[in-house]
Amino acid sequence: MQQHEEENSNKEVYRVQGFTCTNCAGKFENNVKRLPGVTDAQVNFGAAKITVMGNATVEELEKAGAFENLKITPEKQRVIEKKEPFWKENWNVLLSLVLMAAGYYLASYYGDEAMVPALAFGTAIIIGGYELFKKGIKNLFQLQFDMNTLMTVAIIGAAAIGEWSEGAVVVLLFAISEALERYSMQKARQSIRSLMDIAPKEALIRRGSAEMTISVDDIQVGDVMIVKPGQKLAMDGVVIQGTSTLNQAAITGESVPVAKTVDDEVFAGTLNEEGLLEVRVTKHVEDTTISKIIHLVEEAQAERAPSQAFVDRFANYYTPAIMVLALGIAIIPPLLGGDWGDWIYRGLSLLVVGCPCALVISTPISIVTAIGNAAKNGVLIKGGIHLEEAGRISAVAFDKTGTLTKGFPEVTDITVFGEHIESDMLSIAAVIEKGSQHPLASAIVRKAEQMGADLSISVEHFQSITGKGVKASVGQQLYYIGSPKLFDELEAEVSSPICQQIITLQTQGKTVMVLGTQHEVLALIAVADAVRDSSKAVINELHSIGVKKTIMLTGDNQATANAIGQQLGVAEIKADLLPQDKLDYIKKLRSEYSHVAMVGDGVNDAPALAASTVGIAMGGAGTDTALETADIALMADDLRKLPYTIRLSKKTLSIIKQNVAFSLGIKLLALILIVPGWLTLWLAILADMGATLIVTLNSLRLLKIQKQK
Repeated sequence: MQQHEEENSNKEVYRVQGFTCTNCAGKFENNVKRLPGVTDAQVNFGAAKITVMGNATVEELEKAGAFENLKITPEKQRVIEKKEPFWKENWNVLLSLVLMAAGYYLASYYGDEAMVPALAFGTAIIIGGYELFKKGIKNLFQLQFDMNTLMTVAIIGAAAIGEWSEGAVVVLLFAISEALERYSMQKARQSIRSLMDIAPKEALIRRGSAEMTISVDDIQVGDVMIVKPGQKLAMDGVVIQGTSTLNQAAITGESVPVAKTVDDEVFAGTLNEEGLLEVRVTKHVEDTTISKIIHLVEEAQAERAPSQAFVDRFANYYTPAIMVLALGIAIIPPLLGGDWGDWIYRGLSLLVVGCPCALVISTPISIVTAIGNAAKNGVLIKGGIHLEEAGRISAVAFDKTGTLTKGFPEVTDITVFGEHIESDMLSIAAVIEKGSQHPLASAIVRKAEQMGADLSISVEHFQSITGKGVKASVGQQLYYIGSPKLFDELEAEVSSPICQQIITLQTQGKTVMVLGTQHEVLALIAVADAVRDSSKAVINELHSIGVKKTIMLTGDNQATANAIGQQLGVAEIKADLLPQDKLDYIKKLRSEYSHVAMVGDGVNDAPALAASTVGIAMGGAGTDTALETADIALMADDLRKLPYTIRLSKKTLSIIKQNVAFSLGIKLLALILIVPGWLTLWLAILADMGATLIVTLNSLRLLKIQKQK
């Protein structure tokens, strides 16, 4: 236990600048693990970070990454990335291009076999491929077979058999391919970096009577933050003065402003649109909701999806196999009487086209892009494995209260008897219920306020009748309001039509409260937990995108559950369930449908969320439990994000399959072209570069998937 705590205390996270490929990231990770004082290390290629367990200085880490000129900075240290101009960043490639063009010009003048053009091509190869050769030759001596090794052998081999011009073309096209791969990963990471820049780095704070602008790192819990109209909030907190509307798109993905007033919770990174707010800070900067989102998304990118793990394992065997096959093609046919130069050239072509660039990048770039897109749309997916599982979901179980319904009761029906006026009856009911703490009472008061009913009427002799209702005097008349059972006990006159109406409302899933005197019933007020406007459409959409079964789970009685379930169109309704019953049902469901999602609020439904294939929490913004227990958190209280998440997951799975199939298909085609000798070196590198580019662009299509309006 003590050792575990010591390791945690020595855990440091660093940001890495300069990663060009997953192979380089893996090599850097291994180099760091070999450093003295380091017990373990884990690279997160998607987030460009490394977690180091043990003791290592920045200088030691940069030395471990010297093969790629990696720049290391502690995670908490703010660094402004200096973007070098393209010509300066790729000067060697541009010079290599000029020398190659000069080589072709000289070849047309002196002839292909002359020394002068060969010298120009050779210089182009050395300048353009210097960094590549450094890595490749070192790997070759260490028997590490990656794409740098393959390319180095192929280019040196091309020069050895006199194919100087093709060697230069291969170097140039490989350099362009590397630049494209770097750009594509930067583009995929951009969605996360944009989140990091959302919250301001300073805030106006009042301490005592003094106001000062200070760094968020120096802001303490309990400080009062002053937020002017048009400014973004730098910290999470609670409003203590002022009223305004906030754009919470950074947290929830919803651009519709939300009204905030005293005692409301607010989040860092949200935009104050109208009023002046004073906010008491409730969390340190590293604990804010936006910080947690960024941390969880970056951690999610580090978790390898099953398809990525498969591709990585495949590449470990694939690259040495290509080396062996290329060597066999170069040696065996000549030994059987073939031309040495011709078959060596074919073997070199196979080495070039056999580079696993497109295959290796096919999965991680898709996962990073999809997780980043989801985060921008207010959906937090906590790992590639959960992203993939969401795409395979065949059954979805919903908790009712707060998920399919709004989670708070609303008045749905008011029926008045005799010559009484509806607004008068509602006023009497509301002023009596103002003294009650019951949720149903709050629903009546809200309804009266919405309808502009008179709530200034004086009430006397208020008394609660435990478990049945309340009574009070209004204008010298004693009124009762409560359950139908209360009026049965009062022996008030309840006619058969009124009884029938009560039964009808109850079978519709509504709770009926009766207003009356000791002798007669004056009105019926039906209250229900209103169904979300989007719930029915979401259920229909889930069925349309391939979900075979939808189930509603609730602790409510069967009549209420049936009424709501039938209204929504769910396939199955389970009522009168305790948390343990929900857990047991999810386990049973998983035995019937291998991939089951549970959607709940992340608090009461934690056991069922954990037991499902994919646990999905509603309204994760500000709810630590939802962020911790669920595999996927819908940050807004918006159920429409669920079909979006499943569509995104399905599309990601589809694109990963397309990328892997295309990458392997190109390699297979190249093998076929080797037989008649049609595969040239420049065509081989063009095919490899083209495959990488197509796989990248195909993955970036995931950025365009949006939630349907």
